[in-house]
Amino acid sequence: MDKFSQVGNQEIGAIEDLYKAYLEDPENVDASWKAFFKGFEFARQSWAEAETPEDCKHLDKEFKILNLIHNYRQRGHLFTRTNPVRTRRTYSPTLDIENFGLSEADLDIVFQAGNEIGIGPASLRDIVAHLETTYCESIGVEYLFMRKPEVVKWLRERMEGTKNQQEFTDENRKHIFYHLKLAVGFENFIHKKFVGQKRFSLEGTETLIPAMDAIIERGAELGIEEFVIGMSHRGRLNVLANIVEKPYKNIFKEFYGTEFEEGIALGDVKYHLGYENEVTTDQGHKVKLNLLPNPSHLEAVAPLVEGVARAKLDHEYGKDFKKLAPIVIHGDAAIAGQGVVYETVQMSQLKGYKTGGTIHMVLNNQVGFTTNYLDARSSTYSTDVAKVTRSPVFHVNGDDVEALIFTIKLAMEFRQQFESDIFIDILSYRKYGHNEGDEPRFTQPTLYKAIASHPNPRDLYAEKLIQKGIMTKEEIKKEIDDFNQALEVKYEESQHIQKLRIERFLLDEYKNYRLPEPSESDHDTDTGYDIDQLKAVAEKMNTLPDDKSFFRKIIKLLNDRKKAASENRLDWAMGELLAYAALLLEGHPVRMGGQDSERGTFAHRHAALVMEATDEKYFPLKHIGENQAPFHIYNSPLNEYAAMGFEYGYALACPKGLTIWEAQFGDFSNVAQVIIDQYISSAGEKWGMMNGLVLMLPHGYEGQGPEHSSGRIERMLAQAAGNNMQVMVPTTPASLFHMLRRHVKWDFRIPMVIFTPKSLLRHPKVISSFEDLANGRFQPLIPDDTVKPGKASKLVFTSGKIYYELLERREELKKNDVAIIRIEQLYPFPAEAVRSIIYENKNAKGKLWVQDEPENMGAWPYIARKYPGLNLDVISRPESASPAGGLMEQHKRRLERILEAVFK
Repeated sequence: MDKFSQVGNQEIGAIEDLYKAYLEDPENVDASWKAFFKGFEFARQSWAEAETPEDCKHLDKEFKILNLIHNYRQRGHLFTRTNPVRTRRTYSPTLDIENFGLSEADLDIVFQAGNEIGIGPASLRDIVAHLETTYCESIGVEYLFMRKPEVVKWLRERMEGTKNQQEFTDENRKHIFYHLKLAVGFENFIHKKFVGQKRFSLEGTETLIPAMDAIIERGAELGIEEFVIGMSHRGRLNVLANIVEKPYKNIFKEFYGTEFEEGIALGDVKYHLGYENEVTTDQGHKVKLNLLPNPSHLEAVAPLVEGVARAKLDHEYGKDFKKLAPIVIHGDAAIAGQGVVYETVQMSQLKGYKTGGTIHMVLNNQVGFTTNYLDARSSTYSTDVAKVTRSPVFHVNGDDVEALIFTIKLAMEFRQQFESDIFIDILSYRKYGHNEGDEPRFTQPTLYKAIASHPNPRDLYAEKLIQKGIMTKEEIKKEIDDFNQALEVKYEESQHIQKLRIERFLLDEYKNYRLPEPSESDHDTDTGYDIDQLKAVAEKMNTLPDDKSFFRKIIKLLNDRKKAASENRLDWAMGELLAYAALLLEGHPVRMGGQDSERGTFAHRHAALVMEATDEKYFPLKHIGENQAPFHIYNSPLNEYAAMGFEYGYALACPKGLTIWEAQFGDFSNVAQVIIDQYISSAGEKWGMMNGLVLMLPHGYEGQGPEHSSGRIERMLAQAAGNNMQVMVPTTPASLFHMLRRHVKWDFRIPMVIFTPKSLLRHPKVISSFEDLANGRFQPLIPDDTVKPGKASKLVFTSGKIYYELLERREELKKNDVAIIRIEQLYPFPAEAVRSIIYENKNAKGKLWVQDEPENMGAWPYIARKYPGLNLDVISRPESASPAGGLMEQHKRRLERILEAVFK
């Protein structure tokens, strides 16, 4: 560097400093700079061999061109021509060569830096042209923030080595036009046939249809046998018709039909419905497509897609991620604004939630409802959430269908190669407002002035094909007219459909299950299990392997469990774990996810045992039998919305198994209220969809404040109707054992919400025997056998933890004529059993409903509304806006008032 120090010292010195930092700590240097230094080392060697000042000047420019190349790779996406309807925001500094110490005089000089981009020694003009074509035309890419050099290299070579475009044959292009014809023609037909009706059209992003076709075709070539797809309403009807191949006539009927077939009470709007189908690709591959039903709550379906995909990968594809892929189609405002997207993306590489990479496609309308994109996010792009997992992002001009298909195929290949997420941001527009009845010019006058005169992607591509001599105007017109006529025929056929039909989802998975009757309540299911096997399993799962080292406290815990089992005393944890064990041995897989589920929030479960000297975990329930079903339990990330949605999706695709989501505290489930409202409580009535997800919500008033007391029983009961779910409050290990087994053994699937205890986990009276588990049945109502029928002076109906406080007070006062009856199943409510007890004790002086919750919460609002004829009086905490008080002494005083009122 001293040889010709008067030339280029400043620029080369700066790169030397970077290079020294790289040599000192390579892992602390961005992957993109590692690639840069490969070229730098070549130039540095050339510098050492330079003999004249002219040689030195040339090498100085080689460095500057390497820097230019790096900037194209890193910042080229900021200067693309990807927006079809308006000018992009400006960024500085630009990629003009003058900003890199180069000039027009250098354009025709040949530089070795061309080797860095795979074109060999080349003029600066050719280098810039190649970089422009690769990084700044219809496709922009963000990928240099990725940390793995091999991944960066893989992407770079596929982009720079192909001029960023795939060669399309004439037949390829005719095939693309065919799918654009379907996409545009379908929307035009509906627009004319059903004037003013909402359909949330795809117009403006019709290139999605050939892109989806391309991803299915390429995916099938790479081994994909099934896609699980989630998307919102925008363009959904088009995807249903032209990708998933739902019959056109069925979709048309949904625009004017008046009645659903029996089995669905209310149904849902047409652009929320799901569908599944098996399609055949052009190469003859069979591919199964599952488009999940979804509500209007944007992005709520995303975690369900991942859950369904993971369940199928676990149980149908042997965890071979290369056979099934999730696709999630987002809107730009939603992916940027909805927190569940971040939650879902954050789960994507975790052991318990990984699905081998999701292809995220963003329909970037550049406006959310009526909000301009500048008011919708602070980030540069709507897709910046991708950087959480350092996933590559492609920004593509939605009018350039060939660029989009090139990108989508590259994305499919990337997913199969690296089992990682990838994002495609399709820059486009929506032709009309948020829906077809909106007037978008109210809020976006300049944008919609440009959109009004902008041709659709079909017509743009048709013009290209005409110019290339691939098709004539007459051929194109005939294809469009023929398709329109075919749609007219399908419309005529739709008029012969008598009633609307909502297709059942996941038909194969649910062929052995039926929808429950709205009023049925089966309490006689055989849920017992052989007592000798129960004892043998209890011994086995509490015996640690000799070749592994565990903490002394764990050893003591399991020895205590063994001792209790030998004394026929099964606490809550043993009852729960034995329920799982019995199901596993009968061939039912069990999966549980929650923030602290392996150990249990209250350290009662210990289903995963961490070894003393390592982080390795031992799962006793994975080692109870040679032919047992799989058992999985995971500590989830600290979120509720996506985690519950994931488990709902998992349960949806695995009806044979027991799938559980557990809240850290029951109160925290309110963060996932969208999943509860839109799926758990209503999916059966909206979409005829069954699901056996179990929610475990720790619930109980122990003076721990408002956020650690209530799982909001009242909310669940307010949404309970038509046998859509079960709401349970078990008070014994045997009750939990039998309700879990009954849930799986039923021949239908409805969600079950269990309000699990906290202090009762170790309560000395909360004990069951092996006989209770082997011979018993689940009892929705547990009568008080200590008071003879007809002899009760007072009837106390209650549920949950307060039963034991009532029992203790009765024993203290020796009020043995007060009958305390437990309701273990709040919905469906065992009203007939309650009436029978009241009738048997018609001389009782009081009939009470007693609860720990405030009067406006808990079960009472439901019971008072639905069963006024029971003539129960309520004793509870006073009405409150908050679920519980924050002071222990206040809590105790209020509990004491309840107990005094019951036994006065």
